[in-house]
Order: sequence, then C-alpha cells, then structure tokens
Amino acid sequence: MTVIVYSTPRCPQCNATKRQLDRMGVPYRQIDVTVDTEASAMLRAAGYRQAPVVMAGDRVWTGYRPDLLRTLAERHDEESHAASHMAAAVAA
Repeated sequence: MTVIVYSTPRCPQCNATKRQLDRMGVPYRQIDVTVDTEASAMLRAAGYRQAPVVMAGDRVWTGYRPDLLRTLAERHDEESHAASHMAAAVAA
C-alpha cells in the first residue's frame, strides 16, 4: 500500500503525523504542497483545506489522527507479514 503525506513546512500536525509514521515503521512519500503546486491545486479542488492530507490506499484523512495512523500501521504490518509468507512459499 502506498502512503502519501501532503504537508506544509512548520506544520505541527504534519510533523506529528510523519514522526508517528516513522516510529511505527510505515514507509510514506512526503509531498510539500508549498512546492508542488499541482498537488496543492488537486487537494484544493477536492475540498481539502487542512494539512496534512494523508492518502493510504482507499483511505484519506486530514489533520493529525493517531487513531487512523495506528490502524494504518496495523494494516501495514499485516500486509508485510503476508508478503513475507508469500515470498517464503515461493522460495521453497
């Protein structure tokens, strides 16, 4: 699953979100919407007005959401575990 965090500089909620993802070992791609004007325009057109905007598979949310980040980490762990088992089965 691809996780994208659309953020802005000096955004406390953005920083908290990225710190928690880092602590939980969830890989993500960060996009600074003050630099990427296309991403900024896309988010505004979709109605998002608060940073960060987190897109994770079929889930999208704004702001610092520890509850959703924990769920995301659990889902990431399950997917990683399943991928490891599949790789081991293929190698055998």
